Amino acid sequence: MSLVEWIKLPALGDERGSLVVAESNINVPFAIERIYYIFNTQKDTPRGFHAHYDLKQVAICLSGSCRIVLDDGQRKDEVWLDSPTKGLVIDTRVWHEMHEFSEDCILLVLASAHYSEADYIRDYDKFLEVVNG
Repeated sequence: MSLVEWIKLPALGDERGSLVVAESNINVPFAIERIYYIFNTQKDTPRGFHAHYDLKQVAICLSGSCRIVLDDGQRKDEVWLDSPTKGLVIDTRVWHEMHEFSEDCILLVLASAHYSEADYIRDYDKFLEVVNG
């Protein structure tokens, strides 16, 4: 079974341009409590390297591209985010890393809760203990 779960974010529009809608509990599988985005990244400087106890997220690459590694302690999957019409669901207790940001990458993240440092698992060995008992 894959760790990769995509949501579709259909582009609506006409000759004036496109519009994409992300709605809590409709095409986003949770209530959105926080939104943040990552930009001005360096291609050779990865980010992430953590998991969350309870937080769920959807990552959307608004511009450019990046590679994301997902790891549940048993298996790893790797995907490229490169479309503003696809959202990658990052579930609870999934270690995630972002790599190879393009120069124009803007990575938007929709989160199910407000920021809480206590929800982060930042040590990989601790993460393995949590998910594997």
